[in-house]
Amino acid sequence: MKAKILAVDDEKDILELVSYNLRKEGLEVVTSLNGEEAMKLIKKARYDMVILDLMLPGIQGMEFCKMLKHSDETAGIPVIMLTAKSEEMDKVLGLEIGADDYITKPFSPRVLVARVRSVLRTKKDPSRVEKSTEKIINIHEISIDTRKHVVTVDHKPVDLTFSEFRLLQLLAERPGWVYSRYQIVDALRGENYPVTERSVDVQIVGLRKKLGSAGKFIQTVRGVGYRFKE
Repeated sequence: MKAKILAVDDEKDILELVSYNLRKEGLEVVTSLNGEEAMKLIKKARYDMVILDLMLPGIQGMEFCKMLKHSDETAGIPVIMLTAKSEEMDKVLGLEIGADDYITKPFSPRVLVARVRSVLRTKKDPSRVEKSTEKIINIHEISIDTRKHVVTVDHKPVDLTFSEFRLLQLLAERPGWVYSRYQIVDALRGENYPVTERSVDVQIVGLRKKLGSAGKFIQTVRGVGYRFKE
């Protein structure tokens, strides 16, 4: 069965670019020019992904994403945000409220297709990124239950997106090991996934913020990447 994608953007040219290239890849695409219409479509049919522009008339993209992630019926739908280069803080906020990835405008069709395919693969088989056989990782004041996807700091639960959880698990499994940004992407998303260094940095910023005081254990190794403190 074809994966069904809902693309939401108030620019018709962007919707045409998205729908043309994804349909060429064998995906089904439904488009909407505003958040209100898109929300009605979400309630009428099942979608495997939402590609969402942040700057929308009516319901803004960030609010739309919150509504999806706070509803039991739609919380599991992956969201890829479309952002402008200047919207760095919006990227962080979007990832914090549950978006799975973002694409910066202008983007190439190759990047669009690769990002969509990667997120769909992860949704279909999330276990493929879990290489650890441990059930629970306890390090410093952080506890990571890899089976239940639950993280606590000082016994208090921390609400992480799926991507943030995988990133934390990767680093915490081998404290002291330094991972380059591209090693992180290969481990979490798969090889040949097109990415900028900033996309990993944005994920790290959001993860540190959610971990609070424990965020200091994710260390930046200047010029290389990131590691979890031993």
